[in-house]
Amino acid sequence: MNDKQLQLNPNKVVAFLGKPCSQFTKADIVKFISQNDIRMVNFMYPAGDGRLKTLNFVINNAEYLNTILSCGERVDGSSLFPFIEAGSSDLYVLPRFSTAFVDPFAQIPTLTMLCSYFNKDGQLLESSPENTLRKACKAFNEVTGMDFEAMGELEYYVIAPDEGLFPATDQKGYHESAPYAKFNHFRTQCMSYIAQAGGQIKYGHSEVGNFTIDGMIYEQNEIEFLPVPALEAADQLMVAKWIIRNLAYEYGYDITFAPKITAGKAGSGLHIHMRIMKDGVNQMVEDGVLSATARKAIAGMMTLAPSITAFGNTNPTSYFRLVPHQEAPTNICWGDRNRSVLVRVPLGWTAKRDMCSRANPLELVRHYDTTQKQTVEMRSPDGSADIYQLIAGLAVACRYGFEMDNALEVAEKTYVNVNIHQAENAERLKALKTLPDSCAASAECLDSQRAIFEAHGVFSPAMINGIIKKLQSYNDQNLRQEIDNDTEKMLSLVRQYFHCG
Repeated sequence: MNDKQLQLNPNKVVAFLGKPCSQFTKADIVKFISQNDIRMVNFMYPAGDGRLKTLNFVINNAEYLNTILSCGERVDGSSLFPFIEAGSSDLYVLPRFSTAFVDPFAQIPTLTMLCSYFNKDGQLLESSPENTLRKACKAFNEVTGMDFEAMGELEYYVIAPDEGLFPATDQKGYHESAPYAKFNHFRTQCMSYIAQAGGQIKYGHSEVGNFTIDGMIYEQNEIEFLPVPALEAADQLMVAKWIIRNLAYEYGYDITFAPKITAGKAGSGLHIHMRIMKDGVNQMVEDGVLSATARKAIAGMMTLAPSITAFGNTNPTSYFRLVPHQEAPTNICWGDRNRSVLVRVPLGWTAKRDMCSRANPLELVRHYDTTQKQTVEMRSPDGSADIYQLIAGLAVACRYGFEMDNALEVAEKTYVNVNIHQAENAERLKALKTLPDSCAASAECLDSQRAIFEAHGVFSPAMINGIIKKLQSYNDQNLRQEIDNDTEKMLSLVRQYFHCG
């Protein structure tokens, strides 16, 4: 980043210090606090329920500030994670200075930082979500010599009283403008706050879901991010969900990231895009086509797709979204620009034409390098996901593609270039494996493939056991069949998991 870019950065800490967040030191944090009238510090950290938890500190004096920044604080691990026993539950949380941002909701000027967990011996907690993702990225780099990057598409519903003006068209809300879309201003304010907290946002828009029930508007929106190192991607998504909920509370709106909102309406996914980098160069494209590197990563995802649902689809309503004709995947396959597949290769600006000069005749023809824009997108996850575990699982799957002897063959066999849900493609559909249809089935798949996730010390056995136990506890093996076409039971289930993740 140059000085001008740093000055324009929406994160106040970056702009003030004149350096990227990756270079923040303890001295930088102390300097910002002392010169910007910051009176409190918040530590935030993800727990087993997928939400950020908060610890507040008043800055008593300079010595105390140095103590909490250097030593962190104790927390009760057994209240945060199901796999930690009360008899040995103390953990440390230590702030990661690179995540610092000014809390946009605090009445008292407050600096917030995300934390890492440490055990009693001062080692990073093996089973913490954040450290699992860190280990997954490290293993990916050690096996492939490349770096794993990710970004998320964060979908959510805004719910508020219907004023009866400019009614939107049911289930036709995609990229709608005001006044038919009612919450564009709310979304853009969310985006501004997320950017101030360090989020690298690509864009925001209204989504397909748009309907009214019992005098309440339900409007689906989406905020999409830019590719960054995978741990940063997870941090940004976690903070973004926290910001959206807090701002909604100030507005008097309700918010849900739930995968199923009601019967017959579009649910919300959490699509994850990935790219593989080496020396700052995107490796997903070669000579204008999808590279062997990308296809190997896709093969790994095709192989581990059944168990990835254990991280990305974590409550019973998740599996009511993964049904045909709801723009959500059901079969294990991939394709180009195809929204009926599990892994989609979106348009990647590979046409080698300068569209800007054609749209704007006064512009000179230029050859802008667009290769960095190519990603691949996993479409099964939803808002119930443990974001760190999910992206770690995807990093493991992509790494595993490079460890498979037959990766390119698997990629070829699972590629489709048609809408698999159309009648004329019925035979092709039958040949494809399907995703699990319940939490119980996902638990079984994870158990059968757990050795791959535990390899290289990425997922701890305790974490895998905890995930399997939680999924099995729903006892939902036949739930989809039991409440099929029973709207009342469906709505009861939706209400139970309305504020997941």
